[in-house]
Amino acid sequence: MKIQIIQGDITQISCDAIVNAANNSLLGGGGVDGAIHRKAGPELLAECRLLHGCATGDAKVTKAYHLPARYVIHTVGPVYRDGQHDEAKRLQSCYIRCLEKAEEYQCQHIAFPSISTGAYRYPVSQAATIAIETLKNYPCQYVKRIDIVCFDNYTYRTYCQLLKKE
Repeated sequence: MKIQIIQGDITQISCDAIVNAANNSLLGGGGVDGAIHRKAGPELLAECRLLHGCATGDAKVTKAYHLPARYVIHTVGPVYRDGQHDEAKRLQSCYIRCLEKAEEYQCQHIAFPSISTGAYRYPVSQAATIAIETLKNYPCQYVKRIDIVCFDNYTYRTYCQLLKKE
């Protein structure tokens, strides 16, 4: 499995599944979530309403509609408080559940954002370490390529540095 770090807009990535860093309602929000909902179109919101939300650390799948992907895997990352409230375990669970869903839907190429590092304030270096370690150690059968798509330069540089250390 190949992991690569990209700086850019996840809604522009052509792949089998795009991961949405969603909120518990799955009904859209800011950041990555809002961008994905805007690009996918109103059909995504209509399908998300049928899912009745998602627990933190879990993942649910919808069609991608107007995105250049087949599926959107919605996951809810933890809000970072102080690192003492199972945030790391819940963030790791997001990546694992997304990979489980990608495997279930036989996705070969999946694109992740930096989950929980925006409005949920997870420290980027800690989140990147969890993401890279979890993704590298997951035994994938179908997934052959993972893109971690970083919106800003600081997040991109942090992920690149950590991936090189591995």
